[in-house]
Amino acid sequence: MAGAIAFYTCLPVPDWMHPAFPQVARMAPVVGLLIGALLGLVDASLHQLGMPVLTRSVVVVGLWVGVTGGLHLDGAMDTADGLAVLDPQRRLAVMADSRAGAFGVMAAIALLLLKTAALTDLVDPALPRPLLLALAAGWGRWGQQVAIACYPYLKPTGKGAFHKAALPSPAHTLPSLLLLLSLSLYPALANPDPWRWSLILGLGAGAIALLLPAWFHRRLGGHTGDTYGAVVEWTEALVLVLCTLA
Repeated sequence: MAGAIAFYTCLPVPDWMHPAFPQVARMAPVVGLLIGALLGLVDASLHQLGMPVLTRSVVVVGLWVGVTGGLHLDGAMDTADGLAVLDPQRRLAVMADSRAGAFGVMAAIALLLLKTAALTDLVDPALPRPLLLALAAGWGRWGQQVAIACYPYLKPTGKGAFHKAALPSPAHTLPSLLLLLSLSLYPALANPDPWRWSLILGLGAGAIALLLPAWFHRRLGGHTGDTYGAVVEWTEALVLVLCTLA
């Protein structure tokens, strides 16, 4: 867990915890829940101070990027630049380029706007925003686990290469799936009225986290560390958008 926090976030990890990194992919959804819980705590505190919902949402989304060091957003930008190239043979080379292209910038703007707008609309007290933030971040990283476990890694080396050893088969994603489905049932357990929310959070979010890795695989023939980040970012954004539809 210490290694997962150190790898996926900018949160400080004491040396005495001896963070290890080979198995961090197994803990990615738990790290997502932790990130969402921290963001929810900030959001609730700002609400108590009287900050308007739009400003609050912008602050939360900004912190969302900051707490991960932009790791996943950078991957989403690189992936967008790569997919914009018509020649499939050049896509990985473009994605490896550290310079941000026009399509990457547009993807980042779209993601930040989607998250901010969705959070601004999600003010139903039946579904507390801290819960939605935690679930969006958790489902995003379960989508990453699906990409790692179910599809080939396209580079012989890279930051994401060692993840395959941690999740060698889809069965290794089941513990995180059960955890997220259980948390998605919370609204229905706390109050029977919003049971439709639980279906949307569980089935809808799970479908998004399954389909996005498959779509990137279809376009690229597999995954890289950049597409892992893209799966996280787009799943987070689309899960929040899905919640607004209810």
